[in-house]
Amino acid sequence: MKHRHHKKPKAKRFNRGSLPGAAPGTVITQTPCTTQSVSVMAFANGDLVDETVDSLDGLKELSETYTVTWINVDGLANVEVINRIGEMFGLHKLALEDVVNVHQRAKVEDYDDHLFIVARMVHLAEKLKTKQISIFVGPKFVLTFQEDEPSDCLDPVRDRIRKTSGRLRYGGTDYLAYALLDTIIDHYFPVVESYGERLDAMDDALMNSDGSTSIHSIHMLRSELLELRRALRPHREAVNALLRDGHSLIKDESRVYLRDCYDHTIQLGDAIDTYRETCSDLRDFHLTAISNRTNEVMKTLTIIATIFIPLGFIAGFYGMNFPNMPALNSQYGYPIVVVGMGLTVATLLLWFHRKGWFD
Repeated sequence: MKHRHHKKPKAKRFNRGSLPGAAPGTVITQTPCTTQSVSVMAFANGDLVDETVDSLDGLKELSETYTVTWINVDGLANVEVINRIGEMFGLHKLALEDVVNVHQRAKVEDYDDHLFIVARMVHLAEKLKTKQISIFVGPKFVLTFQEDEPSDCLDPVRDRIRKTSGRLRYGGTDYLAYALLDTIIDHYFPVVESYGERLDAMDDALMNSDGSTSIHSIHMLRSELLELRRALRPHREAVNALLRDGHSLIKDESRVYLRDCYDHTIQLGDAIDTYRETCSDLRDFHLTAISNRTNEVMKTLTIIATIFIPLGFIAGFYGMNFPNMPALNSQYGYPIVVVGMGLTVATLLLWFHRKGWFD
């Protein structure tokens, strides 16, 4: 039987571009991606601008013309683009440094005239992946910077903006920021539910004792849940900071929706903690099942060995090469020994049955 060798997952390294001791606000990226795209969605009343731009010229004027301007940057390879957008909208250098260092935990930072929010989007394919998205919220603009990936989870927000009706189309930048956070956090639900389905399948496999579930698969699932928990838990602190501290950019109407977003983080956190405990229970159950199967095998071997001990004694006793032994030359000697062995086996089996060894 061939054994499958699984590689141990490596610890995630910090993607930090600036060297230790560099000046604060140094924007250096180490991302291997060379592609970068900038898309704009600007709207006011019934007007909408929805396009991907090749030049940054006119973005500032666009944000001054429309009530809300959402500029999304996919890819962090071109530092010049990030610095230029930062200068254009007056973004703090420390925040721009955090944009390119994509190991940040979810957080909220207040820079007086704008808010800086970091969140982590989650994606589950063959394994769990997280992706940093940096959000700047100003009086008339929302800027998002994200690592270059084939797609993100923000398409529902884009579709809602394209519709002429709905609160998002006529809300302010604070409501758009809420919608982005809410979509990012809600995207955790199907991922968490998929882990629940996998745990149910593992539980059924263990109950059926089909051997398809291993300690390694349980451990890997628990490790992914731990990574998911690390990505999600800071979101609760970030949303709570928006509710607790408040900001002039966050209207009271949006705070009501942020409370619902905060509730979602609590629900997800409780579900993840429950699933991690379930992983520990499945691991203990799996080890107990292995121990019980081992005990069954040892019991069977003990019964066989116990039966053959007296038979071996009888055969060894009459196998001694002494000339004068009782019934050695008798014509009934062999049948008597065989019958004696049979009675011994029957007696032992009856005794084992009464002891409950066959239950």
